[in-house]
Amino acid sequence: MIEVSKVRKSFGDQVVLQSISFSVEAGESVAIIGRSGTGKSVLIKHLVGLLSPDEGAVRVEGQDLVGMSERQMLSVRQKFGMLFQGAALFDSMNVHENIAFPLRRSGVTDGAEINRRVEEVLGLVELPGVGGKMPSELSGGMQKRVGLARAIVHRPQIILYDEPTTGLDPVVADSIDQLMMRVRDQYSVTSIVITHDMRCARRMGQRIIYLREGQVYLDAPAEEVFNSEDPQVSRFIRGEADLKEVDFS
Repeated sequence: MIEVSKVRKSFGDQVVLQSISFSVEAGESVAIIGRSGTGKSVLIKHLVGLLSPDEGAVRVEGQDLVGMSERQMLSVRQKFGMLFQGAALFDSMNVHENIAFPLRRSGVTDGAEINRRVEEVLGLVELPGVGGKMPSELSGGMQKRVGLARAIVHRPQIILYDEPTTGLDPVVADSIDQLMMRVRDQYSVTSIVITHDMRCARRMGQRIIYLREGQVYLDAPAEEVFNSEDPQVSRFIRGEADLKEVDFS
């Protein structure tokens, strides 16, 4: 479904991604972990063509995104849904309008069909009847649920999650994890999760990619990663700092 091949990306003198390669099969669920500044968010922007690599290739179902026109890129982006770190809801739109937005953008004009699909996904994320509320009336967890509903309403083949549980208390984070797993299993979508939350990574990641200093340090099944005896990996999994590596400036 997705193939990243020897991707390199720099911003000025700062090298962010260094010859990164991996692939994700259709229906697979992959978690990408690593310390802040290792290139996770830059990598995910390459997957939807928001950034283009200095070197290498990014392919979605065999189509190389590098060099695509904006019109060609739009057809590729239709394959994706995305849950942003802060939900990224439009403040001026109510919940129903937020969720319906990608449908209208993709050319769906039948009001009854839009209403049916919006209500369907609101039910899936356990928020029936809130379509008329504004984002400001919702808690952080409810906003994440609406963001998830918007990400899946056009039935994408691939869903990207950018820190889906950041800023949520453990109970709400647990509910978001469960909803993501429900979406994965019910729709058989390909899922890629960027997270610092190891519980989320373990639940969602059939496979885990650990990035370190802009490179793929480890790409392995979840159990192998969580049982790794490599000190770099095990310290990160347990959340233990190596003070020799911490910049206190």
